[in-house]
Amino acid sequence: MREIVFDTETTGFDPATGDRVVEIGAVELINHLPTGNRFHVYLNPDRAMPAEAMAVHGLSDEFLRDKPRFGGVVAEFLAFIGTDCPMIAHNADFDFRFLNAELRRCGHPPLHGARAVDTAAMARQKFPGAPASLDALCRRFGVDNSGRELHGALLDSELLAEVYLELIGGRQPDLVLDAPAAETEPGATVLVMTPRRARPRPLPPRLTEAETQAHAAFVARMGEKAVWLRLT
Repeated sequence: MREIVFDTETTGFDPATGDRVVEIGAVELINHLPTGNRFHVYLNPDRAMPAEAMAVHGLSDEFLRDKPRFGGVVAEFLAFIGTDCPMIAHNADFDFRFLNAELRRCGHPPLHGARAVDTAAMARQKFPGAPASLDALCRRFGVDNSGRELHGALLDSELLAEVYLELIGGRQPDLVLDAPAAETEPGATVLVMTPRRARPRPLPPRLTEAETQAHAAFVARMGEKAVWLRLT
């Protein structure tokens, strides 16, 4: 399965009032593993950069002046994201609104909302009441974000890819990459399940003798047809 984890930096909060995308970063996952394939571009927004936005990402008018317009990179961007694979972003509605505004300006159809996977919503559902910012999730999962002094679309995409893998359950410890078997296609990589090792000594019981006797008495009061008797 192919997925794209991406982020954008912009001149503000609302494309409907003229704010534009100034940076796009995206990384590719195949079967939840980073492939190393990336898309990254800075964009000339054809408007002045507000001081508030520059304080977030550090992208100045001078830096962006000689960068391409979105229309100049749209074909490469669309080729990278494909037509139907999931697109993962933190507060995905924000990024989708901006990208779709840019696509419409170039005469391209918008991205379908069904492709959006919002890691902020995932985090709020998994950890109700806890902070759900990217920095907070990096701290929770032990993802090194020490280089994130300012927001940056590519760096944030790489960090988010690690956070996303943790949100969906983390890397499976029983899955290892093994050499291809003889009958597989040359150069292929095979995903092999390794068996769990048995404990050398069983764990001691956690129930006390009194708790065990109380439970037995409770089951006995249920009668001969008690479900517990069929399961024990």
